Amino acid sequence: MGIYSEYLNKQLNFPQLTKERKKHLKRISNIRDNRAIFVFAAAITKKGPISIDYDDLLPISDQLSNLEGAKIDIILETPGGFAEIAEDIVKLIRSRFTEVAMIIPGHAKSAGTIMAMAGDEILMEPASALGPIDAQIFQGNRRFSAHAFLEGLKKIKEEVDEVGALNRAYIPILQNISPGDIQTCENLLAFSESLVTEWLKNYKFKFWKKHASSGNAVTEEEKEQRAKEIAEKLCNHGEWLTHGRSIKIEDLEGMRLKVQDYRQATELYDAISRYYTLLKMTFDSTNIFKLYETIESQIYRFPTPQAPPLPVGQKAPSRAIVNFECPNCKNITNIQASLKKGIPIEKGAVPFPKDDNFICPNCKGNINLGSLRRQIEMQTKTKVL
Repeated sequence: MGIYSEYLNKQLNFPQLTKERKKHLKRISNIRDNRAIFVFAAAITKKGPISIDYDDLLPISDQLSNLEGAKIDIILETPGGFAEIAEDIVKLIRSRFTEVAMIIPGHAKSAGTIMAMAGDEILMEPASALGPIDAQIFQGNRRFSAHAFLEGLKKIKEEVDEVGALNRAYIPILQNISPGDIQTCENLLAFSESLVTEWLKNYKFKFWKKHASSGNAVTEEEKEQRAKEIAEKLCNHGEWLTHGRSIKIEDLEGMRLKVQDYRQATELYDAISRYYTLLKMTFDSTNIFKLYETIESQIYRFPTPQAPPLPVGQKAPSRAIVNFECPNCKNITNIQASLKKGIPIEKGAVPFPKDDNFICPNCKGNINLGSLRRQIEMQTKTKVL
Protein backbone atom coordinates (compact mmCIF):
# COMPACT_ATOMS: atom_id res chain seq x y z
CA MET A 1 0.00 0.00 0.00
CA GLY A 2 1.27 3.49 -0.84
CA ILE A 3 1.90 6.12 1.83
CA TYR A 4 -0.98 8.31 0.65
CA SER A 5 -3.44 5.39 0.69
CA GLU A 6 -2.19 4.37 4.13
CA TYR A 7 -2.94 7.80 5.61
CA LEU A 8 -6.27 8.11 3.80
CA ASN A 9 -7.39 4.85 5.38
CA LYS A 10 -6.46 6.17 8.83
CA GLN A 11 -8.83 9.18 8.37
CA LEU A 12 -6.66 11.47 10.50
CA ASN A 13 -8.26 14.62 11.90
CA PHE A 14 -6.37 17.92 12.04
CA PRO A 15 -4.63 17.41 15.42
CA GLN A 16 -3.61 13.89 14.35
CA LEU A 17 -2.28 15.17 11.01
CA THR A 18 -0.25 17.78 12.86
CA LYS A 19 1.17 15.28 15.35
CA GLU A 20 2.10 12.82 12.60
CA ARG A 21 3.65 15.60 10.49
CA LYS A 22 5.82 16.74 13.40
CA LYS A 23 6.92 13.15 14.06
CA HIS A 24 8.35 12.76 10.57
CA LEU A 25 9.85 16.24 10.58
CA LYS A 26 11.80 15.16 13.67
CA ARG A 27 12.78 11.92 11.90
CA ILE A 28 14.28 13.93 9.05
CA SER A 29 16.25 16.03 11.52
CA ASN A 30 17.53 12.94 13.35
CA ILE A 31 18.62 11.25 10.12
CA ARG A 32 20.38 14.44 9.07
CA ASP A 33 22.57 14.54 12.21
CA ASN A 34 20.03 16.52 14.25
CA ARG A 35 20.27 19.60 12.07
CA ALA A 36 17.75 22.39 12.61
CA ILE A 37 14.83 22.03 10.20
CA PHE A 38 12.33 24.55 8.86
CA VAL A 39 9.45 24.23 6.40
CA PHE A 40 8.28 27.05 4.13
CA ALA A 41 5.37 25.70 2.12
CA ALA A 42 2.42 26.96 0.10
CA ALA A 43 -0.67 25.11 -1.14
CA ILE A 44 0.37 25.52 -4.75
CA THR A 45 -2.93 24.22 -6.20
CA LYS A 46 -5.08 26.74 -4.31
CA LYS A 47 -6.18 30.17 -5.41
CA GLY A 48 -5.08 33.04 -3.21
CA PRO A 49 -1.87 34.70 -2.00
CA ILE A 50 0.31 31.57 -2.28
CA SER A 51 3.29 33.30 -3.92
CA ILE A 52 6.42 34.42 -2.07
CA ASP A 53 5.58 37.92 -0.81
CA TYR A 54 6.34 40.49 1.90
CA ASP A 55 3.92 38.83 4.34
CA ASP A 56 6.27 35.82 4.50
CA LEU A 57 9.14 37.71 6.11
CA LEU A 58 7.73 38.06 9.63
CA PRO A 59 6.59 34.41 10.12
CA ILE A 60 9.83 33.10 8.62
CA SER A 61 11.90 35.32 10.91
CA ASP A 62 9.75 34.24 13.86
CA GLN A 63 10.17 30.52 13.19
CA LEU A 64 13.91 30.78 12.52
CA SER A 65 14.32 32.48 15.91
CA ASN A 66 13.14 29.23 17.55
CA LEU A 67 16.04 27.22 16.09
CA GLU A 68 19.55 26.52 17.34
CA GLY A 69 22.77 25.36 15.73
CA ALA A 70 24.79 26.43 12.71
CA LYS A 71 23.29 24.00 10.16
CA ILE A 72 19.75 23.91 8.83
CA ASP A 73 17.60 21.98 6.35
CA ILE A 74 14.88 23.97 4.56
CA ILE A 75 11.92 22.04 3.12
CA LEU A 76 10.62 24.24 0.32
CA GLU A 77 7.30 24.02 -1.56
CA THR A 78 6.33 27.14 -3.53
CA PRO A 79 5.04 28.26 -6.93
CA GLY A 80 7.46 31.22 -6.80
CA GLY A 81 6.85 34.93 -6.35
CA PHE A 82 8.97 38.04 -5.95
CA ALA A 83 12.70 37.45 -6.48
CA GLU A 84 13.40 40.47 -4.27
CA ILE A 85 11.60 38.78 -1.36
CA ALA A 86 13.41 35.51 -2.07
CA GLU A 87 16.64 37.48 -1.68
CA ASP A 88 15.46 38.89 1.68
CA ILE A 89 14.47 35.41 2.90
CA VAL A 90 17.85 33.95 1.93
CA LYS A 91 19.60 36.80 3.76
CA LEU A 92 17.52 36.00 6.88
CA ILE A 93 18.51 32.33 6.68
CA ARG A 94 22.16 32.99 5.87
CA SER A 95 22.52 35.51 8.71
CA ARG A 96 21.69 32.69 11.16
CA PHE A 97 23.21 29.54 9.64
CA THR A 98 26.59 28.72 8.09
CA GLU A 99 25.40 25.59 6.25
CA VAL A 100 22.04 25.36 4.49
CA ALA A 101 20.48 22.44 2.62
CA MET A 102 17.43 22.95 0.42
CA ILE A 103 15.09 19.94 0.32
CA ILE A 104 12.58 19.94 -2.55
CA PRO A 105 10.11 17.05 -2.14
CA GLY A 106 7.63 18.54 -4.62
CA HIS A 107 7.92 21.84 -6.47
CA ALA A 108 9.97 25.00 -5.99
CA LYS A 109 9.35 27.03 -9.11
CA SER A 110 10.54 30.45 -10.32
CA ALA A 111 11.67 32.46 -7.26
CA GLY A 112 11.62 29.17 -5.33
CA THR A 113 14.29 27.89 -7.73
CA ILE A 114 16.31 31.04 -7.08
CA MET A 115 16.09 30.27 -3.34
CA ALA A 116 17.15 26.66 -3.93
CA MET A 117 20.36 27.89 -5.54
CA ALA A 118 21.37 29.41 -2.19
CA GLY A 119 21.80 25.97 -0.63
CA ASP A 120 25.15 24.35 0.08
CA GLU A 121 23.24 21.18 -0.77
CA ILE A 122 20.17 20.65 -2.93
CA LEU A 123 18.21 17.48 -2.16
CA MET A 124 15.58 16.24 -4.62
CA GLU A 125 14.06 13.00 -5.85
CA PRO A 126 13.02 12.11 -9.42
CA ALA A 127 9.47 13.45 -8.92
CA SER A 128 10.75 16.79 -7.55
CA ALA A 129 10.89 19.83 -9.82
CA LEU A 130 12.45 23.26 -10.00
CA GLY A 131 11.54 25.73 -12.75
CA PRO A 132 12.90 28.41 -15.09
CA ILE A 133 13.79 31.74 -13.46
CA ASP A 134 13.09 34.02 -16.44
CA ALA A 135 11.39 37.11 -15.00
CA GLN A 136 7.68 37.50 -15.76
CA ILE A 137 6.16 40.81 -16.89
CA PHE A 138 2.52 41.69 -16.17
CA GLN A 139 0.60 44.14 -18.37
CA GLY A 140 -3.12 44.24 -17.70
CA ASN A 141 -4.34 40.65 -17.92
CA ARG A 142 -1.28 39.53 -19.86
CA ARG A 143 1.79 37.79 -18.48
CA PHE A 144 4.89 37.16 -20.55
CA SER A 145 8.55 36.33 -20.21
CA ALA A 146 11.04 39.21 -20.06
CA HIS A 147 13.55 36.98 -21.86
CA ALA A 148 11.07 36.09 -24.63
CA PHE A 149 10.17 39.80 -24.97
CA LEU A 150 13.82 40.80 -25.48
CA GLU A 151 14.42 37.90 -27.85
CA GLY A 152 11.40 38.98 -29.91
CA LEU A 153 12.78 42.52 -30.22
CA LYS A 154 16.16 41.09 -31.19
CA LYS A 155 14.58 39.07 -34.01
CA ILE A 156 12.75 42.16 -35.31
CA LYS A 157 16.03 44.09 -35.35
CA GLU A 158 17.82 41.24 -37.15
CA GLU A 159 15.05 41.13 -39.77
CA VAL A 160 15.32 44.91 -40.32
CA ASP A 161 19.11 44.61 -40.69
CA GLU A 162 18.67 41.78 -43.17
CA VAL A 163 15.97 43.26 -45.45
CA GLY A 164 16.65 46.95 -44.85
CA ALA A 165 13.09 47.80 -43.84
CA LEU A 166 10.64 47.36 -40.97
CA ASN A 167 7.73 45.01 -41.55
CA ARG A 168 4.62 47.20 -41.16
CA ALA A 169 2.93 44.45 -39.12
CA TYR A 170 5.36 45.22 -36.28
CA ILE A 171 4.50 48.94 -36.08
CA PRO A 172 1.43 48.64 -33.72
CA ILE A 173 3.44 46.37 -31.45
CA LEU A 174 6.48 48.66 -31.28
CA GLN A 175 4.32 51.74 -30.70
CA ASN A 176 3.26 50.25 -27.34
CA ILE A 177 6.83 49.63 -26.19
CA SER A 178 8.87 52.28 -24.41
CA PRO A 179 12.62 52.31 -23.70
CA GLY A 180 11.66 51.96 -20.06
CA ASP A 181 9.88 48.65 -20.81
CA ILE A 182 13.01 47.30 -22.46
CA GLN A 183 15.25 48.46 -19.61
CA THR A 184 12.90 46.95 -17.04
CA CYS A 185 13.07 43.55 -18.74
CA GLU A 186 16.85 43.73 -18.95
CA ASN A 187 17.09 44.70 -15.27
CA LEU A 188 14.79 41.90 -14.11
CA LEU A 189 16.73 39.27 -16.04
CA ALA A 190 20.05 40.62 -14.80
CA PHE A 191 18.77 40.56 -11.22
CA SER A 192 17.74 36.88 -11.34
CA GLU A 193 20.97 35.89 -13.07
CA SER A 194 23.14 37.82 -10.63
CA LEU A 195 21.46 36.29 -7.56
CA VAL A 196 21.85 32.73 -8.84
CA THR A 197 25.43 33.33 -10.00
CA GLU A 198 26.44 34.83 -6.65
CA TRP A 199 24.72 32.17 -4.53
CA LEU A 200 25.99 29.22 -6.53
CA LYS A 201 29.55 30.52 -6.39
CA ASN A 202 29.48 31.42 -2.68
CA TYR A 203 27.38 28.54 -1.31
CA LYS A 204 26.78 25.58 -3.64
CA PHE A 205 30.37 25.62 -4.93
CA LYS A 206 31.89 26.45 -1.54
CA PHE A 207 33.09 22.86 -1.05
CA TRP A 208 34.04 22.29 -4.71
CA LYS A 209 37.81 22.10 -4.34
CA LYS A 210 39.05 19.79 -7.12
CA HIS A 211 38.01 18.83 -10.65
CA ALA A 212 36.84 15.19 -10.61
CA SER A 213 38.36 14.49 -14.03
CA SER A 214 41.83 15.97 -13.59
CA GLY A 215 42.25 16.40 -9.85
CA ASN A 216 43.33 20.01 -10.42
CA ALA A 217 42.30 22.68 -7.94
CA VAL A 218 39.15 24.65 -8.80
CA THR A 219 39.76 28.38 -9.11
CA GLU A 220 37.36 31.15 -8.07
CA GLU A 221 37.12 32.16 -11.73
CA GLU A 222 36.04 28.64 -12.69
CA LYS A 223 33.38 28.63 -9.95
CA GLU A 224 32.01 31.95 -11.19
CA GLN A 225 32.02 30.82 -14.82
CA ARG A 226 30.15 27.60 -14.00
CA ALA A 227 27.64 29.53 -11.87
CA LYS A 228 27.07 32.07 -14.65
CA GLU A 229 26.48 29.34 -17.24
CA ILE A 230 23.86 27.67 -15.02
CA ALA A 231 22.14 30.98 -14.22
CA GLU A 232 21.96 31.91 -17.91
CA LYS A 233 20.47 28.54 -18.81
CA LEU A 234 17.82 28.78 -16.06
CA CYS A 235 16.91 32.27 -17.34
CA ASN A 236 16.70 31.21 -20.99
CA HIS A 237 13.00 31.09 -21.92
CA GLY A 238 13.94 29.64 -25.30
CA GLU A 239 15.46 26.62 -23.55
CA TRP A 240 12.33 25.78 -21.53
CA LEU A 241 9.59 27.38 -23.70
CA THR A 242 7.16 27.89 -20.80
CA HIS A 243 7.65 29.41 -17.35
CA GLY A 244 5.84 26.48 -15.72
CA ARG A 245 8.19 23.86 -17.18
CA SER A 246 9.51 21.34 -14.65
CA ILE A 247 13.29 21.08 -14.34
CA LYS A 248 14.26 17.67 -13.00
CA ILE A 249 17.41 16.18 -11.48
CA GLU A 250 18.67 15.01 -14.87
CA ASP A 251 18.22 18.51 -16.32
CA LEU A 252 20.26 20.03 -13.49
CA GLU A 253 22.96 17.40 -13.85
CA GLY A 254 23.03 18.22 -17.56
CA MET A 255 23.95 21.78 -16.53
CA ARG A 256 26.75 20.27 -14.39
CA LEU A 257 24.95 21.18 -11.17
CA LYS A 258 25.32 18.47 -8.55
CA VAL A 259 22.06 17.50 -6.82
CA GLN A 260 21.63 14.81 -4.17
CA ASP A 261 18.93 12.24 -4.99
CA TYR A 262 17.62 11.49 -1.51
CA ARG A 263 15.71 8.48 -2.84
CA GLN A 264 19.03 6.64 -2.63
CA ALA A 265 18.91 6.98 1.19
CA THR A 266 16.02 4.65 2.09
CA GLU A 267 15.19 5.94 5.58
CA LEU A 268 15.51 9.60 4.60
CA TYR A 269 13.35 9.00 1.52
CA ASP A 270 10.64 7.40 3.67
CA ALA A 271 10.72 10.24 6.24
CA ILE A 272 10.56 13.02 3.63
CA SER A 273 7.89 11.22 1.60
CA ARG A 274 5.71 10.75 4.66
CA TYR A 275 6.15 14.35 5.79
CA TYR A 276 5.36 15.69 2.31
CA THR A 277 2.27 13.48 1.97
CA LEU A 278 0.98 14.71 5.34
CA LEU A 279 1.76 18.32 4.35
CA LYS A 280 -0.33 17.95 1.18
CA MET A 281 -3.15 16.32 3.15
CA THR A 282 -3.06 19.22 5.63
CA PHE A 283 -3.52 21.69 2.77
CA ASP A 284 -6.20 19.55 1.08
CA SER A 285 -8.33 19.11 4.21
CA THR A 286 -8.23 22.74 5.44
CA ASN A 287 -8.23 26.25 4.00
CA ILE A 288 -4.65 26.81 5.15
CA PHE A 289 -2.74 28.24 2.18
CA LYS A 290 0.72 28.72 3.74
CA LEU A 291 2.64 26.95 6.46
CA TYR A 292 5.84 27.90 8.30
CA GLU A 293 6.95 25.09 10.56
CA THR A 294 9.67 23.72 12.83
CA ILE A 295 9.56 20.57 14.94
CA GLU A 296 8.29 22.50 17.97
CA SER A 297 6.26 25.33 16.46
CA GLN A 298 4.23 26.43 13.44
CA ILE A 299 2.41 29.37 11.91
CA TYR A 300 -0.51 28.90 9.50
CA ARG A 301 -1.94 31.44 7.10
CA PHE A 302 -5.69 31.26 6.44
CA PRO A 303 -8.01 33.42 4.35
CA THR A 304 -9.06 36.36 6.53
CA PRO A 305 -12.56 35.81 8.02
CA GLN A 306 -15.01 38.47 6.90
CA ALA A 307 -17.10 40.51 9.33
CA PRO A 308 -20.83 40.82 8.50
CA PRO A 309 -21.51 44.10 6.62
CA LEU A 310 -23.25 46.93 8.44
CA PRO A 311 -26.44 47.98 6.55
CA VAL A 312 -26.23 51.47 5.02
CA GLY A 313 -27.98 54.13 7.10
CA GLN A 314 -28.39 51.90 10.14
CA LYS A 315 -26.93 53.04 13.45
CA ALA A 316 -24.21 50.99 15.06
CA PRO A 317 -25.66 47.69 16.38
CA SER A 318 -25.19 46.42 19.92
CA ARG A 319 -23.76 43.11 18.72
CA ALA A 320 -22.34 41.39 15.63
CA ILE A 321 -22.84 37.65 15.04
CA VAL A 322 -20.22 35.93 12.87
CA ASN A 323 -20.79 32.45 11.45
CA PHE A 324 -17.17 31.38 11.78
CA GLU A 325 -15.95 28.29 9.92
CA CYS A 326 -12.96 26.63 11.58
CA PRO A 327 -10.15 26.50 8.98
CA ASN A 328 -9.02 23.17 10.42
CA CYS A 329 -12.15 21.02 10.71
CA LYS A 330 -14.80 23.17 8.91
CA ASN A 331 -17.00 23.23 12.03
CA ILE A 332 -19.17 26.40 12.13
CA THR A 333 -19.52 28.37 15.36
CA ASN A 334 -21.65 31.47 15.93
CA ILE A 335 -19.38 34.02 17.61
CA GLN A 336 -20.94 37.12 19.17
CA ALA A 337 -18.96 40.35 19.25
CA SER A 338 -20.67 42.55 21.86
CA LEU A 339 -20.39 46.27 21.12
CA LYS A 340 -22.15 47.56 24.24
CA LYS A 341 -21.92 46.60 27.89
CA GLY A 342 -24.51 44.23 29.37
CA ILE A 343 -25.55 42.67 26.07
CA PRO A 344 -26.60 39.03 26.65
CA ILE A 345 -25.08 36.30 24.51
CA GLU A 346 -27.59 35.02 21.96
CA LYS A 347 -28.70 31.41 22.27
CA GLY A 348 -26.35 29.10 20.39
CA ALA A 349 -23.55 31.70 20.21
CA VAL A 350 -20.26 32.03 22.10
CA PRO A 351 -18.63 35.32 23.14
CA PHE A 352 -15.81 36.81 21.09
CA PRO A 353 -12.56 35.79 22.85
CA LYS A 354 -11.01 38.64 24.83
CA ASP A 355 -7.45 37.71 23.74
CA ASP A 356 -8.61 37.02 20.14
CA ASN A 357 -7.57 33.35 20.41
CA PHE A 358 -10.58 31.19 19.56
CA ILE A 359 -10.47 27.50 20.52
CA CYS A 360 -12.62 25.45 18.16
CA PRO A 361 -15.04 23.35 20.24
CA ASN A 362 -14.80 20.53 17.69
CA CYS A 363 -11.09 20.04 16.90
CA LYS A 364 -9.59 22.17 19.71
CA GLY A 365 -7.52 24.11 17.17
CA ASN A 366 -6.38 27.61 18.17
CA ILE A 367 -7.23 30.35 15.64
CA ASN A 368 -6.34 34.00 16.11
CA LEU A 369 -9.30 36.32 15.32
CA GLY A 370 -7.40 39.60 15.59
CA SER A 371 -8.04 40.54 11.95
CA LEU A 372 -11.76 39.79 12.38
CA ARG A 373 -11.92 42.00 15.49
CA ARG A 374 -10.30 44.87 13.54
CA GLN A 375 -12.80 44.46 10.67
CA ILE A 376 -15.77 44.62 13.02
CA GLU A 377 -14.39 47.65 14.84
CA MET A 378 -13.65 49.49 11.58
CA GLN A 379 -17.13 48.80 10.19
CA THR A 380 -19.03 49.70 13.36
CA LYS A 381 -16.60 52.37 14.66
CA THR A 382 -17.16 50.69 18.02
CA LYS A 383 -14.81 48.67 20.20
CA VAL A 384 -15.55 44.97 20.62
CA LEU A 385 -15.96 44.32 24.37
